Amino acid sequence: MDKEQAKERIEKLRKQVEYHAKKYYDEDKPEISDFEYDKLMIELRNLEKKFPEFQSKDSLTQKVGGNVKDGFKKVTHEVPLQSLQDVFSIQEVKDYVTKIEQKAQENKIEEVTYVVETKIDGLSAALEYQNGEFVRGATRGNGTVGEDVTQNLKTIKTIPTKLKDKIDITVRGEVFIAKKDFENMNQEREKNEEELFANARNAAAGSLRQLDSKITQKRPLDIYIFNVQKIEGKKFNSHYEELEYLNQLGFNVNPIRIYCKTIEEIEKAIQKIEKEREKLTFGIDGAVVKVDNLKFREILGTTAKTPRWAIAYKYPPERKETKLKEIICQVGRTGVITPMAILEPVKVAGSTISKTTLHNEDFIKEKDLKIGDTVFIQKAGDVIPEIVEVKKETRTGKEKDFFMPTKCPVCGAQAVREKGEVAIRCTGIECPAKLLRNLVHFVSKEAMNIDGLGENIIQQLLDKELIKNIADIYTLQFEEIASLKKNGQKFAQNLIDSIHKSKENDLYRLITALGIRHVGTKASKLLARKYKNMENLMKAELEDLSMINDIGPIVANSIKEFFQQEQTQDLIQKLKKAGVNLTAKEEENIDNRFEGKTFVLTGTLIKYTRGEVSNLIEKYGGKTASTVSKKTNYVLAGEGAGSKLTKAQNLGIQILSETDFEKMIH
Repeated sequence: MDKEQAKERIEKLRKQVEYHAKKYYDEDKPEISDFEYDKLMIELRNLEKKFPEFQSKDSLTQKVGGNVKDGFKKVTHEVPLQSLQDVFSIQEVKDYVTKIEQKAQENKIEEVTYVVETKIDGLSAALEYQNGEFVRGATRGNGTVGEDVTQNLKTIKTIPTKLKDKIDITVRGEVFIAKKDFENMNQEREKNEEELFANARNAAAGSLRQLDSKITQKRPLDIYIFNVQKIEGKKFNSHYEELEYLNQLGFNVNPIRIYCKTIEEIEKAIQKIEKEREKLTFGIDGAVVKVDNLKFREILGTTAKTPRWAIAYKYPPERKETKLKEIICQVGRTGVITPMAILEPVKVAGSTISKTTLHNEDFIKEKDLKIGDTVFIQKAGDVIPEIVEVKKETRTGKEKDFFMPTKCPVCGAQAVREKGEVAIRCTGIECPAKLLRNLVHFVSKEAMNIDGLGENIIQQLLDKELIKNIADIYTLQFEEIASLKKNGQKFAQNLIDSIHKSKENDLYRLITALGIRHVGTKASKLLARKYKNMENLMKAELEDLSMINDIGPIVANSIKEFFQQEQTQDLIQKLKKAGVNLTAKEEENIDNRFEGKTFVLTGTLIKYTRGEVSNLIEKYGGKTASTVSKKTNYVLAGEGAGSKLTKAQNLGIQILSETDFEKMIH
């Protein structure tokens, strides 16, 4: 490779690693595996070494990749939180130890000992204690400046708020999510048709870096402490001694730490950790080899990015070959149709894998998957099995192409993929796969507002086969409801009253309750106002729907397709027969004082919910938006208002307090 080619390749690699570092560190949404990212970094590092004239202090080989997220206070680390130099072979470990031994001889150090620890796959954080009390915690960030996540760290039960000694100390640890907890989280997300976390590391990072600590509190975060960054009033000779002391203080210290004297012992420790890897309750991606002698560490020093007294040996991800026997489609609670690969069972990273998600149509095309293919399976983050590659050279010509269904495999309703989306969805409102979700939405506060009919009760009604579709709510009998609870007569009467009351709801509530894609309360009110009754709405032409302000072609198409479905027409007839109101009520004579005005709500309000404020704004002819722009007229800011308030101030938009808003509506 000549200089010009090297320069071109270095520039391309820098752009690639910067892009993927941003996805990994800042967005917690990696697009490639750690192993693939490491390969890019190694190639870049080697080229920069071979062609030093192209080295740059801005290269990610010279600095840590993370940045501080907007909304967090910045914390400058008194002792930098550096990253580790990665190696990928035992020979590289041996070469490293040889250099350390040579350095020891030069400095007349008689014996060098080491500690080998697990490299936990999580997010690094520094915890600061004053007089034994936890006062501040921060993420690594770019190594020099991190994010103040004190409140979020306080939600982690294994972080002590008070230590057993009244000491000033700063420690470093790795925040992670245990394997079992991660599996449970993703199962719940899959059930709710939320995007799955790629791996436990990113789930942990995303959870710790939440602006709302209430969200963090719901996530099963844990931490292992692995280093003393700074300590007042105590001196240690070795790293191993430090870890023992941290344990005595009450910290949750990295449980695997193996004391070694020779390269042979280091090699055995690395192999032992790899062998035991699958039995560990937490995810790891390598083993860390550290010089134990703290004075020798000072002599060895650090580079701008990494300490010279430690390296990380990265284990390669385990891949296995198997056969893609079939592709089936599952329908989730929101109607998303997900293709699943049925595989010849194969053991990968300690687990037997017989099926895995293929995510969506685009994923299948990107991998060029065919039924009958030989494929390579790998576990992402040691937890989620995934197909990473097709072994195309084994194809015989008998393999079959797969096409996503145009009809729902559960109910037969039309399956559609909207422009700009990767998901294909069932459009049937009576689809059994979606029934629980549809029922929960139908009875919700913003829809038909049937008080007492929560998800738990609905599930019981479905289990007992007392309801089989939405309209069956209106045929429920007193005795059937009372049987759900001990002494359930009062509950049954209240629920029957609430069901009867819902029949008189305004038309817009029923439109909202139908759960038409892209149609919320605002659009439902516009539709009810224009078409006056359900029959007119069902007959509305696409062109006519598209002309409604704030509806547009995508929403119009969704409405038209929804009402063309046989299941929709069947449900409307059942609701009509049950006596549910299908007509818009006459609007009250009100003023339009907010006509043409757009409000953005931010922060926590005291007297009103956001829904109540939105309804009041709409009542007076205004509308609400989710983002601040030059078109925004007012920002109503409650307690804890964040970036939206800052943006509004920068744009010179009028800021309202709750009191200001009350004056405007009275």
